[in-house]
Amino acid sequence: MIATSIRMLAQKGEDVVAYIASYKDLAMSEMKRTGLPAAIKLAQGIHETEAGKSDLVKKSNNHFGIKCKSAWAGGKVFHDDDARGECFRSYNRPEDSYMDHSDFLKNSQRYAFLFDLDPTDYEGWAFGLKKAGYATNVRYSQVLIRIIKEYNLQDYTLIAMGKLPGSDPLLVSASSMLPSPKKLDKAVFDDPAGETVIEPTYPSGQFIINNTKVIYARANTAWLSIAEQFNIPMSRLWDFNDLENDDDILQKGQLIYLQRKRKVGASEFHIVQNKESLYDICQLEGIRYESLLELNYLKGNMQPATGEKLYLQSNGPSRPVLISEQQNRMKSGSTYAAVGSLTHPQEYTTHLVSTKETLYSISKKYGVDREKIIEWNSLDDMNLKIGQSLIIYQR
Repeated sequence: MIATSIRMLAQKGEDVVAYIASYKDLAMSEMKRTGLPAAIKLAQGIHETEAGKSDLVKKSNNHFGIKCKSAWAGGKVFHDDDARGECFRSYNRPEDSYMDHSDFLKNSQRYAFLFDLDPTDYEGWAFGLKKAGYATNVRYSQVLIRIIKEYNLQDYTLIAMGKLPGSDPLLVSASSMLPSPKKLDKAVFDDPAGETVIEPTYPSGQFIINNTKVIYARANTAWLSIAEQFNIPMSRLWDFNDLENDDDILQKGQLIYLQRKRKVGASEFHIVQNKESLYDICQLEGIRYESLLELNYLKGNMQPATGEKLYLQSNGPSRPVLISEQQNRMKSGSTYAAVGSLTHPQEYTTHLVSTKETLYSISKKYGVDREKIIEWNSLDDMNLKIGQSLIIYQR
């Protein structure tokens, strides 16, 4: 169930990004024409059309759920909404829907007060739309605000106002802009201590990983200088990078995210490299730390062995083999077969704990000692949880 939900979330995210790519220019053009913030228009379009996938938009090009009303003389379709068979406006092109939505708000007395707001005040606009009766959903304002924050839609408002350059690479999908950081060349330079440092070369300034703004900062960079440069409170900057707090100065060069990372990765999985920590992987892939743990049945104190596959978009079939497990097996004299740079036991079974199962009943089922199950899975005690993944090695 969890895996299905995460796959659906990943697909929905892809649909939203595709919708933004298709209609961002139209939203900015309408903002310049009428003053309706591009962020608000895009968020409403995404929500009202289910990111371009709703039945209504497919049969009517109606991106904003505007109903016919008595004054409407254009095309019509009938669709079940608050009541069965309601009349909705139909358009020949999406552009017509975008223009009519702007005019509908601009020329209505109910919404006139919104155009007195600062166009960058998307929260004021979101709550104002709900107050004026645009939607019946009691959480309509919160939905729009969440979409704007999650997909950085405020940037399009700022571009339309001339406060951000229109060619800003922040708004380009990572897949079309950058090679994978894992494939980038290396740069060699001397750090302030006089030691030679080899690190990946990233674009200077801001760029994108997994649709999230990021920079690369070298060792000895002050957190405060980053926070001040990008006008982000230090506490939020640490939060964006999965840190509760940190030293004042970066101890090593690293990727620094300027927005909250995504819950799923752009790639399907990641192969653990030598000396690569879970935190390193989160930063490299632009995925939240807690999401990586959840998708792979891991806890924060666990370290997967080199060569293990970590899943980034859906739950993996089982927890990856840990370094500690690998070392314990080698100490116990288990038989291994070489696989690349990693050694694995020849055969094992993954067992998912079900209701009322205990270590004793599982050990009897597989004909192994309880102590071995504890050792193989680095268990701290005898307690098991329903759905927990256990590795059982065959004799």
